[in-house]
Amino acid sequence: MSPMLADVIWPALLLEGRILTWWAIITGLVVEYLFVRRITNLPIARALLADIVMNAVSTLLGMLAIPFAGIVWEFFPGIFLYKIFNIGTFNPGTWTATIIIAAGINALIEGFVLRRFFKQPITKSGFWLLFAANAISVGLAFGSLLYLPPRL
Repeated sequence: MSPMLADVIWPALLLEGRILTWWAIITGLVVEYLFVRRITNLPIARALLADIVMNAVSTLLGMLAIPFAGIVWEFFPGIFLYKIFNIGTFNPGTWTATIIIAAGINALIEGFVLRRFFKQPITKSGFWLLFAANAISVGLAFGSLLYLPPRL
């Protein structure tokens, strides 16, 4: 079922739909491979495997975690911000938070996969590089919503 057909839609749900498109996944794999090579000591083939595995895991877990985190945002702190600033759900602040949350969730999951399954120590700078790689991928998915808005 498409997120656009749900009765209730919030930014994280729309964004997750774009993150799961074939082109966003391929772009993420390419961008993140470069970062995996930078933050690990894995040889080329093993880095490619790590990139695929960590992205598969973050995709599967992110399908639930990102929309869930977005709905948590809607109830706190979003609902208070909406009342204070007299704005609705789809505002620049919520979109920014959604992008940051999605990139953070993916970076946490991917860092865990690199540590647990590929025995790679992930430093703070390594985490932030994973976050940056995911911010690029998620940012492109968000940009596609502006360029090609979903049709209901």
